[in-house]
Amino acid sequence: MSAVAIAPQGPFSLAASVRFLESFTPARYRKAPDDVLRLAFPSDDGHTTVAAAVRQEAAAPDGIAGSVRAEFTVYPGDAGSGPAGSASAGPGRGLAVQEQLFLPDPSVVRERPGSGDQPLVGKPPTTEDQRVAPEQPAAPAQLIVRDQLARILSLDIDGSGFPGLAVGDPVVSRLMAEYPGLRPVCFHSPYEAAVWAVIGQRMRRTQAAAIKARLAERYGQRVRVAGQDLHAFPTPPVLRSLTRIPGLPDEKVARLRALAEAAEAGELDAARLRAMPGDHALATLRALPGVGPFSAELILIRGAGHPDVFPRHERRLHASMADAYGLGAGGSEDVGRLAAIADRWRPYRSWVALLLRVRAEQRPRPPADT
Repeated sequence: MSAVAIAPQGPFSLAASVRFLESFTPARYRKAPDDVLRLAFPSDDGHTTVAAAVRQEAAAPDGIAGSVRAEFTVYPGDAGSGPAGSASAGPGRGLAVQEQLFLPDPSVVRERPGSGDQPLVGKPPTTEDQRVAPEQPAAPAQLIVRDQLARILSLDIDGSGFPGLAVGDPVVSRLMAEYPGLRPVCFHSPYEAAVWAVIGQRMRRTQAAAIKARLAERYGQRVRVAGQDLHAFPTPPVLRSLTRIPGLPDEKVARLRALAEAAEAGELDAARLRAMPGDHALATLRALPGVGPFSAELILIRGAGHPDVFPRHERRLHASMADAYGLGAGGSEDVGRLAAIADRWRPYRSWVALLLRVRAEQRPRPPADT
């Protein structure tokens, strides 16, 4: 079993992430009576499956967020390629190693972007306990998983400048006070985000979540993580092989297979999407079968983990924003005005939007569909 340590830059609370997942319909996450976040997901390499147990150390006396530690095992792609593939996290299974590895932090956003939606990236300082042990270099699979875990929890972003957004913006200040340490918790990959977007079109979220869970249970790999059994979503090659999915029309099944092919071709690679200017990335995603403007934003923001995109097609977010900023009747319809307000949130527009989304989800919804 491999282990990695990630030092958050800026505020971060794993407990807040778990609370978010408990109410996030696609995740169907059930919290255990401990402080461990249990995850199972297809690796970014496109064919293996990851089982991970994530913990956070206590914050330092000066308030600096505690280090995040993840123990994980990578399982070969063929173990879950049939119905109900299973694996144990015990010794000798998967691509496990016996020693703990402390891998260097991934690239993080270090500065405010100069223009457009493309963040500037750099490397944070390396400390002794974050270096790769010289006697045991980290394998590529371990590096891939380490970066993917960081992206899922938005720990690949330097959030040290995030609290500064509260200065001069009472709305952002209240949101940060209400949801301390909460960063976006992303889908495991743009691939899974795209699949969710297509499954959920013109369908209740609870129904879509049930279909996604059945796919994981039947065609994904079953793993045991810190004493609990989890099912990972099927890898792209497995999803591409399916010709029928109960509960979904043939058109959606064909779209899911096309998305799996796109993932295998690298068209849903998170780093690739985030390296593009925002508008270019969104246009690229809209070219995929079944992906419209709303879904493209979901994939880029919540799948690829882009920290600085304002969602222009999310009406419930716009309504929450108009309410929070007291824009009055019709304020949510003026997307240009909302986007101008959101410009003050750079380079964390996606992060503030997440807090507003959580605020909206926790408030009673109006009877009309908005």
